[in-house]
Amino acid sequence: MRTGNIVISTKDNFASAGSATRAKNATDPLGVSSEIGRKLKQYYDELVSDDVPDRFAQLLSQLEASEMARKED
Repeated sequence: MRTGNIVISTKDNFASAGSATRAKNATDPLGVSSEIGRKLKQYYDELVSDDVPDRFAQLLSQLEASEMARKED
């Protein structure tokens, strides 16, 4: 594609991106899936380390108390 004096070759851009992906896949058999997995694990680790909101903790306590009361009946 030509715009003014600038020539943009999308074919070359895709080819270089593809070779970079193939090079990464040579060392990582899962390729993109591995990167997705790392990001999901990072997000999960951050989520788990967050504190439970007070209101949610209160609701859980109430639920546990009502379940214990039902078991006693």
